Amino acid sequence: MNIKDTIEKVPGGMMVIPLLLGATLNTIDQLHIPFVMNILKALGTAPTSDGYYEFLRIGGFSQYLFKDSALVLIALFLFIVGSQMNLKVGGRSLKKGVLLTGTKYFGGLGVGMLFGMMFDPWTGILGLSTLAIIAGMTNSNSGMYAALTGQYGNRSDVGGLSILAINDGPFLTLVSLGMLGTAFPVISFVAVLLPIGIGMLLGNLDPKMRDFLKPGESILIPFFAFSLGAGMNLSNFFNPEVLAGGLVLAFLTFGVTSVTGALVFKLFKEKSYIAPFAEASTAGNAAATPAAILAAAAVAVSSGAMSAAEYAKIEAIVPIATAQISISTITTSILCPLAVILVDRYQRKRGIIGTDEYPGLDKSVTK
Repeated sequence: MNIKDTIEKVPGGMMVIPLLLGATLNTIDQLHIPFVMNILKALGTAPTSDGYYEFLRIGGFSQYLFKDSALVLIALFLFIVGSQMNLKVGGRSLKKGVLLTGTKYFGGLGVGMLFGMMFDPWTGILGLSTLAIIAGMTNSNSGMYAALTGQYGNRSDVGGLSILAINDGPFLTLVSLGMLGTAFPVISFVAVLLPIGIGMLLGNLDPKMRDFLKPGESILIPFFAFSLGAGMNLSNFFNPEVLAGGLVLAFLTFGVTSVTGALVFKLFKEKSYIAPFAEASTAGNAAATPAAILAAAAVAVSSGAMSAAEYAKIEAIVPIATAQISISTITTSILCPLAVILVDRYQRKRGIIGTDEYPGLDKSVTK
């Protein structure tokens, strides 16, 4: 059976499919079907605090892995992501990485701030919260970027990924929410970002450790995705507002990232615009960012920097934001490759070959 190949035919499949599977099982679980509960009761399952019997809450390793593992696995994932952040980058790669990371971050922050000013930052329009916008727009699909720039771009385009890795995970979203006035004390940043920092240090001290940890970056995704889904209800996905909000987020992410990235590349005299369009996506792992933000909020509440009411608002929008970001992941995973192919064709007609390090120039000039 070609299970892996089939899953990967879906854009962001290793994140999206397990998440939807977890959400489906949890939705069935939350129906509290008498027949199912009677079987669980007969097997000796302990009831929940509400007196129900749920197959995702049978205790033991099963519950720890399939229901309650999201935050632990996300923390481990962030540690591994940090270990892959190579600080040794070339000049052109550094330049492109900074330009792309900057435009993606400030574009997402700008749209998030604008929505927060025009609408309720918690519910927004179509249920699209500031948290969902910033989390979805400031995180990009590094794997797809690497694949697209590897085929249609040049070496410095691919090398820019070393800087772009900064936007993996909750770091930029936490910074943005702090700038927007959400109370996150320093310990919240430390508690959530320490795994990234330790991983980065370890990976840069010993390249062999980086190579050793690298497989875990992809292995962990379906596991924490399933656990995230096990905390969601599919009614969120079938809610027209959530679906519409996710599509709006996708087109905002693609449009703002690609256009601003191309404009900045033009300003800095870059001839090929393959990289900005390859970067105009929402990362599959961005669906984990709302949960990481909630973890930071829990630290803030315990330290007295955030009220219980504020925490409750964040907790309420996490399932909706996760669903919307997942929708944006699927949509942008379709838009970006199509856009890169069209941009490449357009550039080639003008004599600009994206795979050349200095496209559009006489190669003798660059020697």
